Amino acid sequence: MAGIDDALAGLDGLDGLDVVEHVARFDDAHTALTAALSSIDKV
Repeated sequence: MAGIDDALAGLDGLDGLDVVEHVARFDDAHTALTAALSSIDKV
């Protein structure tokens, strides 16, 4: 599923970022995964 793959791809490269920048990446991934999961019933 593209939405899930895109959300997980947003976590790539975390090891090169300061830890304080991880929060925004995790928040974005969480939002995208929540949207993908909530759209499953609408397939």
